[in-house]
Amino acid sequence: MSPQTDSSESTTVELTYNIDERQVSFDVHEDVFVLDAIYGAAYLFVDRCWLFLARPADKVVRVHLKTKEEADEAALDELAGEFANELLNQAMRVRIGESTATLREYTMARAFFTTPVQSSIDALLAELDAEELEEDDLEISVPWEETGA
Repeated sequence: MSPQTDSSESTTVELTYNIDERQVSFDVHEDVFVLDAIYGAAYLFVDRCWLFLARPADKVVRVHLKTKEEADEAALDELAGEFANELLNQAMRVRIGESTATLREYTMARAFFTTPVQSSIDALLAELDAEELEEDDLEISVPWEETGA
């Protein structure tokens, strides 16, 4: 897997992994990817492979991906790469969620706590009531059997 360079510092972050029979394992550091991003990526791989998470050290999550079917080294390498890409995707989702939290809270509060606009059904019922009152100026109820009288 190719190393990724952080532009703010001259350090290289590389996802190194071990490939065994039908499984690939690697450590993910929570300083790089928050735990919610790790769980999000893991959740998306549950249907594709057996997934095991362990904590070998503080702020480190060990991920074991074991294929449900036979897989060669190239397939395992591809699986690790896809998981790494999904980690990045989930990390961005967490960041975007955090940065837009205030806006979402404001929108939800406005939706729940402002005066509701009269629904279209209520508007139609009010219109029908108004039409009925226009037809009968005296508002006298006449039973339907006696309409001819």
